[in-house]
Amino acid sequence: MKSVSELTDFYYRTLFPTLEELDKQRKQLRYRIIMIGIFYTFIFILIFISVIDFSTNISIDTLIFMIFAYIGLGGIIYKFLIKDYTAEFKSKIIKPLITAIDQKLFYVSNMHVPKRIFDRSNLFTSKVDRMSGNDYVHGDIQGTKIQFSDLHAEKRHKNSKNKDNWTTIFRGLFIVAEFNKNFKGKTVILPDTAQSTFGDLVGGWLQSKNINRDELVKMDNTAFEKEFVVYSTDQIEARYILSHSLMKRLLTFQKKSDHPVYISFIGDHIHMAIYYNKDLFEPSIFHSLLKYKIAMEYVSTLHLAIGIVEELKLNQKLWSKQ
Repeated sequence: MKSVSELTDFYYRTLFPTLEELDKQRKQLRYRIIMIGIFYTFIFILIFISVIDFSTNISIDTLIFMIFAYIGLGGIIYKFLIKDYTAEFKSKIIKPLITAIDQKLFYVSNMHVPKRIFDRSNLFTSKVDRMSGNDYVHGDIQGTKIQFSDLHAEKRHKNSKNKDNWTTIFRGLFIVAEFNKNFKGKTVILPDTAQSTFGDLVGGWLQSKNINRDELVKMDNTAFEKEFVVYSTDQIEARYILSHSLMKRLLTFQKKSDHPVYISFIGDHIHMAIYYNKDLFEPSIFHSLLKYKIAMEYVSTLHLAIGIVEELKLNQKLWSKQ
């Protein structure tokens, strides 16, 4: 796997000229979207006025329906307008970037990590009723099998009128790596919302009373304890996994990215979920593609995932394949 500095060189020498051309297309597409949006809104307003004139007793439900219809149809039109541009961006930028990270990585734009693997990770306790995703990458990095993609996991709820409502369980980058060792227990690392919100005493008590999780593991790193909470079926193994250097690596990433990180060690797999609340690979239409941070945010995330695997390789005597 190439270093971040090597990928930086590749970005500027190889991808940047292509990005400049794509950014010109983006500006033209942005203008087209704005013009069509204005026309679409004008037509919708005319229809809305006609409905009001025709019906003297228009209901709230009808108004709500029309608003949702406007938003929904607008979203469909927007997706249609950016479809070709998005496909070209992924073909000319994302795919070469994946290959540059490692020649043994393969990219498929219209696939995602299977739902069964997401469920197996035990990172989220809510049942997933609907899952979508894209930008699937799979392959081998330094002997480690890895796959990852953007994922959007949702849960179904019924409202008072027995209609489906959907809430997001997770949206972001999901990574799974097959390790060459078996973990005896199940260890899960989650963002520590309780302690950061309610303080050490109350937050610690709330963590210990989480009936959906295994036994709470207290770590001896105060900074780590403030950012993460650890649950495991094996206290000793959990402490072996979370070495001081690994905890430091996770803290560094958390401070740099400012995105919630979820990690689990189950069987012979490591699962990671980084919550972005957006599609990480989708090109922005209303922001310049030439910002270095946009393209390399993904690379730093992948380096974290591989770094965790490399960290655990140092403890070869702790686990072995059964």
